[in-house]
Amino acid sequence: MSQDILSQVVELIRAAPHDGSSLNLYALVSTLRMEKGGYMYMLRKLRDLRPEHRQLAYGLMELMAEHGNQGSEWDAAVQAMDTAIRGA
Repeated sequence: MSQDILSQVVELIRAAPHDGSSLNLYALVSTLRMEKGGYMYMLRKLRDLRPEHRQLAYGLMELMAEHGNQGSEWDAAVQAMDTAIRGA
């Protein structure tokens, strides 16, 4: 599941890095990097996502609950998202 969710989010962000959904999911991923910060994400931002993108957000949250927000697979996906957002 983790690879599927991560690859879907990476592809969405690569396709439209400055789209609202991409930026919203990127913000969620960014917060899921910060365990000590309590993964602070405004849940009301989920309202701004289309249902299919909300499902990706739920998948990312489930991934965090399963400790999938760490390791080489996670790091590679986050790096790909960072690159897409920065336009490099």
